[in-house]
Amino acid sequence: MAQIKLLNKIAPVGINNFDRDAYEVSTDFDNPDAIMVRSASMHEMEFGDNLKAIARCGAGVNNIPVEECAKKGIVVFNTPGANANGVKELAIAALLLASRDIVGGIAWANTLETDVAKSVEKGKSAYAGCELQGKTLGVIGLGAIGGMVANAACSLGMNVIGCDPYITVEGAWHLSRSIKKASTYDEIFKECDYISLHVPATKETKNMINTGSIAMMKQGVRIINLSRADLVCAADLKAALADGHVASYVTDFPTEDTVRTPGIVTIPHLGASTKESEDNCAVMAARELIDFLENGNIRNSVNFPAVNLPHTEGHRLVILHMNIPNMISTITSALSAQGINIDNMANRSKGEFACTLVDSSSEADEATIEKIKSCEGIIRVIKID
Repeated sequence: MAQIKLLNKIAPVGINNFDRDAYEVSTDFDNPDAIMVRSASMHEMEFGDNLKAIARCGAGVNNIPVEECAKKGIVVFNTPGANANGVKELAIAALLLASRDIVGGIAWANTLETDVAKSVEKGKSAYAGCELQGKTLGVIGLGAIGGMVANAACSLGMNVIGCDPYITVEGAWHLSRSIKKASTYDEIFKECDYISLHVPATKETKNMINTGSIAMMKQGVRIINLSRADLVCAADLKAALADGHVASYVTDFPTEDTVRTPGIVTIPHLGASTKESEDNCAVMAARELIDFLENGNIRNSVNFPAVNLPHTEGHRLVILHMNIPNMISTITSALSAQGINIDNMANRSKGEFACTLVDSSSEADEATIEKIKSCEGIIRVIKID
């Protein structure tokens, strides 16, 4: 039986996807076949030889050593879009929190003890703000979440400009036709009253909001960050808040540098913290693991390519390897030397890594598998019957 280890509490609706005649699910395994995780950090973990896959119930994978996993032939999955609606709804709330000092006003109202109604009317102007309608929102990143935020903002009467150098055709189809396309982030910085960030934390995006980018922005710009804290240089942002260049900043990732700072609203990472989002992520993660462990198919991996080959009968090899020349001929030569005829094959690559699925009516023996494993560039070979 395949062992699935849980590093966090996972919604039962997801765990119930595993056939208990074929899978064991527990928090106690030392050397599982797969891991399901939400927020637990895995950077200091030692991975057993059996570990073939990790499924993150969420989009971000900064708690997983993705590159190390790729080199060991461990496929890392995430669940893009499964929590998109929950984050989109929080983004709408964040736009309102950035527009009006709702948080400060509530805190002040709770201090009032006598003649409350009169005090409210006298002091409420200190917490006034502006409306969203007619303002320009720049959305950086138009994936599952950013696209939904952009569409929702259009429905609220905002003018929306979006920028995403990596947008897919499918993603573009789901965008409102009223959204204006920006070619560069600089266009967003220069033209928008509000800026909402929906990109992953990478070397390229780290501290993308800094003194230089803020200098391009309008006076009184309002910034929303529900993606990752690393996208914003806290010191530069706080300086811009202090001199009034940035009117407000709403983030779902509080840090020591941002809590208790005037002008900053820190939400305690609630973006995907809805029952619906947690259920959706758990189901999607479980199904990704099942399809990989039973068929070798890869969907929504962050370190290996998407590859899908229907598997109904016969024997299958899942070969994870480097994306280098002559890999296909190396694999087919090793199989033909044993007299194995390939019935079907799929090969895909993603950056420096690749995956090849091979179906045959004859089973490859251990000697053949070892021969494939010994070839330059081969990372891992998994048998599926």
